[in-house]
Amino acid sequence: MALTRRRALLAFTFLASIVVAPTAAAQDKSITVSSTTSTEQSGLFGHILPEFTKKTGIKVRVVALGTGQALDVGRRGDADVVFVHDRPAEDKFVAEGYGVGRRDVMYNDFVVVGPKGDPAKIGGGRDVAAAFAKVAAAQAPFVSRGDKSGTHAAELRYWKDAGIDLATQKGPWYRETGAGMGPALNTASSMNAYILADRGTWLSFKNRGELVVLVEGDPRLFNPYGVMLVNPDKHPHVKKAEGQAFIDWLVSSEGQAAIASYKIGGEQLFFPDAKK
Repeated sequence: MALTRRRALLAFTFLASIVVAPTAAAQDKSITVSSTTSTEQSGLFGHILPEFTKKTGIKVRVVALGTGQALDVGRRGDADVVFVHDRPAEDKFVAEGYGVGRRDVMYNDFVVVGPKGDPAKIGGGRDVAAAFAKVAAAQAPFVSRGDKSGTHAAELRYWKDAGIDLATQKGPWYRETGAGMGPALNTASSMNAYILADRGTWLSFKNRGELVVLVEGDPRLFNPYGVMLVNPDKHPHVKKAEGQAFIDWLVSSEGQAAIASYKIGGEQLFFPDAKK
């Protein structure tokens, strides 16, 4: 009799596992978002993702890399959504068939940060190309992310606008870190060097040392962010419904309000820019 009861219990446990396991899996909804370091290191994701998860039940795992690497994650199909800030690279990603439905989400701007002493004498200017030309002429220490990120891509455009050929003109004064925005700012702070930074990460950065914002306001420093679904036709395992739900929330009035409400010291870091 005891053996019979034991067999019955085992059978019941097995049947229960068949019923419960799929239910638990169905309730455990999650997506992977490949994004730039600025959205993570600025604290934006920590502010908005709990609101999204509370509304939808979908958990978001963020892989924070430079934009170039973040797009490569999407190309490999290792993310469901890509959320980055390098429009030419984003357009190429879509044109190659790796992403679909790109949407504008928000913007902020880049700033040129440097030591208070300002050996290159760029402070107070608005022309980023002129500022870069002065830094090169003075051979003042400059820290580059050097990581194929959106910020790095913008920096390279500004050097080109300044007429500086880094291949032949950079020297010991130009330091490439191959790191994200936060670590690169730490390096600039320790070296008392110039650096291009996105304003969001700069505002959240604590280890400033002698660094201050020296150049801002040039229209070329405009920094838009876009989001897109990784193409499920190319990678069938992409969680299309959940990924699209995240995109739809970001560009909705609720998501845009969440982005606008993120402030540090009363200063707004990102500005909603979703277009109908």
